[in-house]
This record gives sequence, structure tokens and C-alpha cells, in this order.
Amino acid sequence: MGDPEKTAKKRRARAILKRLAAAYPDARCGLDYDGPFQLLVASILSAQCTDEQVNRTTPGLFREFPTPARLARAGQREVERWVHSCGFYRNKARNIIASCRILCEAYGGETPDDFDALVALPGVGRKIANILLNDGFGVPAIAVDTHVFRLSHRFHLADARDPDRTEFQLREVVPKDLVPGFNHLLTFHGRRVCTARHPRCGECPVQRQCPWEGKAEILTALPKGRIRMKDLEEG
Repeated sequence: MGDPEKTAKKRRARAILKRLAAAYPDARCGLDYDGPFQLLVASILSAQCTDEQVNRTTPGLFREFPTPARLARAGQREVERWVHSCGFYRNKARNIIASCRILCEAYGGETPDDFDALVALPGVGRKIANILLNDGFGVPAIAVDTHVFRLSHRFHLADARDPDRTEFQLREVVPKDLVPGFNHLLTFHGRRVCTARHPRCGECPVQRQCPWEGKAEILTALPKGRIRMKDLEEG
């Protein structure tokens, strides 16, 4: 027999993701990019920076340095000037240049589609590697950012205390056919409704399916009529 708890989580995950997909048909990667190389650079810049700021930075950066070879030959201070607005610019510039040198020396200027090769690049951890696989190469992968971590715990799909173990737990319960859109749906929902400090449970499209203990107090405090009864009644 299968694990009843895991089976229940899989069913909950499918029900939640089905509703989120209907609520956010435009869910996609928040970074603007053209191909895996640009996604790699943009993802390194996105650490502790908003996607919006990265998207304002990368057009000029890629006009100046359109290929890994150009970035590999660039000077540290030159790249720093272009990425300064993304914060932690010294480390990010250093990692981008070093990663591009590896791409040129080991992979003929191409971004590898192998997880181990990706996490070996400076500035690339499990999250960025999985983003690249999922969005850059079409290989289904779960990337645990702050929104995915928070929501997967609120949905009781994971209970690990760190992103890496959370990723492994999610692999066990997220239906394989729904993995490609999983990151984007949870990130969209986490930014728009299920926020960290003030989640808007009264407007949540998965209000009934969500087992989070904190929602009861929030819903009780809402003025009558704010709760979407349709979401409470429907399965």
C-alpha cells in the first residue's frame, strides 16, 4: 500500500494547483530573458533584488555584453557599473564574469543543461539551477524561492526548515505533470494574495483547500461579505 499522507498531499497539491492555474493564467518566470545564458545572468542578479529591477538592468547589460565571451573578457569594475542597481554588485559582477569564463572554457560558450554543472558555476545554487532547467531548458524542476517555501508550508505540502529539504519533500508530492508551472503559480499567488505578513485569505482562490491554521483568525476578522463563500462551499 502507498503512504496515505503522501497520497493526501498529492491530491491537495493537484486541487490547489488547478485553482491557481485558473486564477493566474499568465503565471510565468518574472525575469525577462532570451535563452539560457541571459536567464543565468538575470538569475544571479536577482538574488535579494526584485525581478523588476533586474529587468530594468539587463537590457543595457546585454547590449554591452551580448555573449558569454564578452562578459568573460570584461573588467570587474566595468560590469559593476552595469549591475550596481541590483545590489551586492561586486559579488554579482565577480560571479557573472567567473561563470562566463567557465562557460567559454568548458562548454564552448553554451550554458550546460546539467544540474551538477550548473551548481558548480559561481553564484549558482540549487534554486538558480532548477530555474534554469525548468525555464531555460524545459526540464521540469522545482525551485524553492521565498514564496514557494512559505506557501508549500502553509499548504502543508512540506515541513522542512530549509529550502533544499523543502525541495526534496515537494518532489514527492507535486504531481509530475504539474511541476513545470508549480514555481510560477506559487510565486504569483505569494506576491499577490498569500503574502508573508498580511495574507488576503478573504480573496484567496484556494481558501477551501488551504489547511493553514492561521487563516481562521484572518477570515473571522473580516467584515461580513468579504469572505468569498463560493470558495468555502465548492470543492
